Amino acid sequence: MPCRLQGAASLRPSFISLFVCTALAQMVATRAHAADAAHAPQDVLPAVTVRAPRVLPAAPAGATAVLGASDIASRTAATSDTASLLADVPGIGLLGAGGVSSLPALDGLADDRLHTEVDGMDLMAACANHMNPPLSLIDPTAVARIEVYPGVAPVTLGGDSIGGTIRVESPPPEFAAAGQGVLKAGRIGGFYRSNGDAAGGNLAVTLANSDLSVWYRGAVARSGNYSAAGTFRPAGPAFASNPSVPGQAIPFLAGDEVGSTAYRAENQQVGLALRRDNHRVDLEVNRQRIPEQGFPNQRMDMTRNDATSINLHYSGRYDWGTLQARAYRQKIAHDMNFGGDKQYFYGSASTVLAPGMPMDARGKTVGAKVDAAIDLSARDVLRLGTGIQHFGYDEWWPASPSVLPAGTTMSGMAPDAFWNIRDGRRDRLGAYADSESRWNSRWTSDVGVRADRVIMDVGSVQGYNGGPMYNGAPLFPATTFNAADHRRSDLNWDLSALARYTPDAMQTYSFGVAQKTRSPNLYERYAWSPSKMAMEMIGWFGDGNSYIGNLDLRPERARTLSVTADWHDPDRTAWGVQLTPYYTRIDDYIDVRRCTATVCSATPAVAANLTATTGFVMLQFVNQSARLYGVDVAAHALIARNATVGSLTAKGSLGYANGRNTTTGDGLYDVMPLNARIALVQQVGRWTHTIEEQLVAAKSQVSAVRNELRTGGYALLNLRTTYAWKNGRLDLGVLNALNKFYAPPLGGAYVGQGATMSSVPWGIPVPGMGRSLYAGATLEF
Repeated sequence: MPCRLQGAASLRPSFISLFVCTALAQMVATRAHAADAAHAPQDVLPAVTVRAPRVLPAAPAGATAVLGASDIASRTAATSDTASLLADVPGIGLLGAGGVSSLPALDGLADDRLHTEVDGMDLMAACANHMNPPLSLIDPTAVARIEVYPGVAPVTLGGDSIGGTIRVESPPPEFAAAGQGVLKAGRIGGFYRSNGDAAGGNLAVTLANSDLSVWYRGAVARSGNYSAAGTFRPAGPAFASNPSVPGQAIPFLAGDEVGSTAYRAENQQVGLALRRDNHRVDLEVNRQRIPEQGFPNQRMDMTRNDATSINLHYSGRYDWGTLQARAYRQKIAHDMNFGGDKQYFYGSASTVLAPGMPMDARGKTVGAKVDAAIDLSARDVLRLGTGIQHFGYDEWWPASPSVLPAGTTMSGMAPDAFWNIRDGRRDRLGAYADSESRWNSRWTSDVGVRADRVIMDVGSVQGYNGGPMYNGAPLFPATTFNAADHRRSDLNWDLSALARYTPDAMQTYSFGVAQKTRSPNLYERYAWSPSKMAMEMIGWFGDGNSYIGNLDLRPERARTLSVTADWHDPDRTAWGVQLTPYYTRIDDYIDVRRCTATVCSATPAVAANLTATTGFVMLQFVNQSARLYGVDVAAHALIARNATVGSLTAKGSLGYANGRNTTTGDGLYDVMPLNARIALVQQVGRWTHTIEEQLVAAKSQVSAVRNELRTGGYALLNLRTTYAWKNGRLDLGVLNALNKFYAPPLGGAYVGQGATMSSVPWGIPVPGMGRSLYAGATLEF
């Protein structure tokens, strides 16, 4: 089939046309070959019947993407952010945060709306700004597998979410083969990245025999502030140091330096596994220490995050099927304050100064779950499961007494500690039943139902003092909030029905419909203070706005319809195209409205807040309605394969999502615009070379109620090469090779420098990283 590239005046249109033409040519050629084979003379052979028990996959069907160890290894030299390993997955966007803490979004839904598992543990952020999301608790070098499921995922994958599911797994235990004796294995690696002067290393060692395995994995990473590709900040006092404030030490940052983007992180894991016949028990202990992580789109930075988890897992195979059980416990100590790029003394020399604004949080998660897969017949498998989770949480802001320049003590953020969440708890008890059936060689179905009881409560709170700042507002002063009934109990029902049709070896069609439900988080219901200063501390959206909770919030309920068409050659190696359109409608969607006088007091500032079309605004969480629709596309095509050039493969992905609040007609916040990735991959000998183009359209559909910032479209060129041998690999690359200036559409508003509690200007998106060269090496022993 001839392909003609017309109007290809630049490399990018030519490459796209070449990719499309090659995929179509491969499709036609493969089908023609199959048709010729079908009509060719055949020798008649006697029929042979083979009978064997059907083996079902260990994981539920329906994953849109599965990243294995080789996919992940090729990315770890370029990033210390585990969520960014998903950047190539269609439908995935990354909400900007700290250097190791970005928040994944899938098909327009993000953060708490996704179900995220790390080594089987259902974890959640323990921070008012979600600075420690689940994926930030594991280093990329400790990840061996990632599974991404869409919003119609089976109920077996968890509840209390309305979007998809992301499952991250570290490497399984290694055991010595029979007769091998003692297995000794290890891996050591390191990296360097030029932008931000980032560096780090990792180590993994295993000692095992045929029944017992013990291991250790550790990783460290650090980076300074990264630089954008050009100057992005206007000159002005908001970005200057303040010499009139005693003790102030904010330096003038260079025009391309993005403030509050530095970080340091340490992760360690020790584990032990025992196996006997068809049974295995694993015990893991994980420890994380992050002494510093800046956040360019938050008014505070992370000054401490110590997390410890214990994870006990059993898996066994019986005559009737399989059984898995897990128990885990996690504790997090998390502190925030102004980092080095933000103004530590809050106020001005002529009035009152506060030495920082410390914010401390402590979270504890305890969970257990049991899952059984029962082989009812060669056709049917029944899956049953139950689980319980307790999340206990406290957040208080220690007193920070204000002082005059002369040293006179005042009482602004004093004399008491401010309690934002006190004795908070969010408990969940759930159970599910799911039936998977293979009706014949072409049809498979999966139908399930799940129920989750979510119980939430908090104790009494208090402000820094009893003045009108904390007790004078009409709705949520401490005294009014404490007098209210805080306990809430939700019964949430999830349903999923999936079918897969495989007419032949070259095509598969999947159909799915699901209802999923999510209860509010603690902050959406219980953030109580209408003080603007306190409201500015609430919000994981990176938009610089201020938020207050709503005791009357109801759970979100989403209904999703999705279809996937998967066309490919019989071996899935020469070419493939996967197309997934979806539609989601959400009742009681938790969005926001401008804070009214009955909530945030009748002041001129609150009145102006209701109609402001620029600037940072004060918002309250409310239930409304929403809808999302879009399409995800992934494709690959083998262009050439010979001894000279090796194999040459074109790969591409595309994602489009459209979200709207159907109650107000406003756009939904942080929905990724049309985006695509196109790559040309050459494998020759031990070398793998990749040329990748990342294309992102301008973000024009925004949330007006939040004064969400628009961003322009851009194209980035990335270059990567890998040399792999039996016991190691070397990774080299250049990100943003042409040093293009851009602002990621989900990067948020820049509030990363200066007096972030007062004079930060509105209207500056966080810029993306400029050109960065990286190198990484891994050696196995």
